[in-house]
Amino acid sequence: MGKKIIIAIDGFSGTGKSTTAKQLATKLGYRYIDTGAMYRATTLYCLENEVNLDSEEEVAKALDAIEINFQFNAELQKSETYLNGDNVEKEIRKMYVSENVSRVSAIALVRKAMVSQQQAMGKDKSIVLDGRDIGTVVFPEAELKIFMTTDVKVRAVRRYEELVAKGEDVTLESIIKNLEERDNIDSSRKESPLKKANDAFELDTTALTIEKQVEKVIELFEQL
Repeated sequence: MGKKIIIAIDGFSGTGKSTTAKQLATKLGYRYIDTGAMYRATTLYCLENEVNLDSEEEVAKALDAIEINFQFNAELQKSETYLNGDNVEKEIRKMYVSENVSRVSAIALVRKAMVSQQQAMGKDKSIVLDGRDIGTVVFPEAELKIFMTTDVKVRAVRRYEELVAKGEDVTLESIIKNLEERDNIDSSRKESPLKKANDAFELDTTALTIEKQVEKVIELFEQL
């Protein structure tokens, strides 16, 4: 496994792409970049600083005050998201951030700023990135592209169990509604809509465990 390539994993929220990408990066000895966390951190900053999310101008202006980076937590053996020096890994996963992230990520200047940072992170290759537009916009030249799909009800149950385990008070119905709304916004936005790249491998994860998902991607990696 000495290949140095860019692996782009795109798909809808809740398909397991982030967990798969993290485990894949570990197995390959690659760096992992959670691009969704970057949009979540931006959303968190806007919410905490009362930035009007309906004003593209205000959100774009806030970008100047936002610095996002990732630091490896040796104890937990995972990369965590930092916003302006603060660890926000847990906070950005909460429902109130999920309910607003698609609105923020649909703003052209936000995507332009995040894409620029992501491209800089991947210039040396040996990297796994997951998101909505990695294989179509961020790295259209990526050597391996995966597009993940999963039945929305299965995705909702996964997200529900994840949030309940973290102590959040949520309902399955609210999560289904949130996922459907995010799917619609992500797929229909003008700027970098979520779609399958022509040369991407489609992977339906509805009946697959994370372990099987990782195995499938490694099989494709080894075939290159």
